[in-house]
Amino acid sequence: MAMVKAEELRSKTPDELKTQLTGLKKEAFNLRFQGATGQLENPARMRLVRREIARIKTILTEKAAGAK
Repeated sequence: MAMVKAEELRSKTPDELKTQLTGLKKEAFNLRFQGATGQLENPARMRLVRREIARIKTILTEKAAGAK
């Protein structure tokens, strides 16, 4: 899965972003678990997921600040 661009994320609603964030957090948990048990196939995916989570959190914060 390729990294989503910030422009695409900004066009989504906060509810959609929160749903996507929940899915990414679950994936990050599973990747950490796989890494701990030595079953991780793509270690670079952990980095991509962490950055994606940070990107979504940043955009959610921007939307919240813009709504005030």
